[in-house]
Amino acid sequence: MQYEVSARRVDATGGLATSHGAEVRLATDMEGRKDALNPVELLLAALAACMIKGAERVLPVLKFQLDGIRVELQADRQDSPPKLTAIRYQITVDTPESEARLDLLHRNILKYGTISNTLSAAVPLTGTIRRA
Repeated sequence: MQYEVSARRVDATGGLATSHGAEVRLATDMEGRKDALNPVELLLAALAACMIKGAERVLPVLKFQLDGIRVELQADRQDSPPKLTAIRYQITVDTPESEARLDLLHRNILKYGTISNTLSAAVPLTGTIRRA
């Protein structure tokens, strides 16, 4: 499976990434933009999307009742050399399922996530899942 994204500079403050008709505004200047995500925020958004998609993928298999899900992420960045040194997440699930089933969902989200598996090989990825 392959993925393609194209990005271009729009002006001195930002750019635009596109893929299959979808668009995402990019904050590419040093000041940032209120209407766009910077590169680290895009990476965290990709991880959040991966986790939510992973939940959606396993819900029918596990016969898991899910009424809502939210993912909150934080990343620590060092300056020299510039890189992320840690990513933390909190998955909040609105569900009547038991704690054991919630733990099972959490394990499956991490096990089958392309982005979470890729990032966890490069930076410590830690977090928890909890009931809303």
